[in-house]
Amino acid sequence: MNKKVALLPSLALMLGLAACGSDEKKDQSSTGEDVEKTNEISEPGNEMQPESFTVLVDMKDTEGKTVGTAELEELGDGVNVKVKAEGLPEGKHGFHFHETGVCEAPDFKSAGGHFNPEDTKHGLEMEDGPHAGDLPNLEVKSDGTVEDEFTANNVTLKKDEMNSLLKDSGTALVIHAGEDDGKTQPSGDSGDRIACGVIK
Repeated sequence: MNKKVALLPSLALMLGLAACGSDEKKDQSSTGEDVEKTNEISEPGNEMQPESFTVLVDMKDTEGKTVGTAELEELGDGVNVKVKAEGLPEGKHGFHFHETGVCEAPDFKSAGGHFNPEDTKHGLEMEDGPHAGDLPNLEVKSDGTVEDEFTANNVTLKKDEMNSLLKDSGTALVIHAGEDDGKTQPSGDSGDRIACGVIK
């Protein structure tokens, strides 16, 4: 008789534990269903926008010496350009994206003409312009340094776009000896190329 009484509490305990385990499984199953439904709701129409990214351009002079850098960052409305350089002649200098990613010193003619995928006229203020590669002049201080920042609205770093600076052959960033007058075709009469950096 005593043995039967002792077994009854043990049996009750085992049944209780089994019931708890069953409840836990139900809870886990319920939680899993909630997660699945949440995922189904969040997927449509909530695609992430491409994160911004940067490309660093090493600017070299006609002797192959690094004179500065340009940091290009993809933005929603174009490419932000941050340029910092030294050892340049004082004054205003034409500054452009060129069509080929090759910078062979001493003249950098290997970079080709201005980047101009839409075949427009040169000049930021021209009626039928500008070239996608047209940029504001750089103004170098008396100590030979320049630090500037602006947004180039006619180019992108997204590949497979017609105006992408990262096209298969790459592009180049060029500093000229003189000021770009913004109207003379095809390059603003800005003179020789005194620094160049490959964009790839």
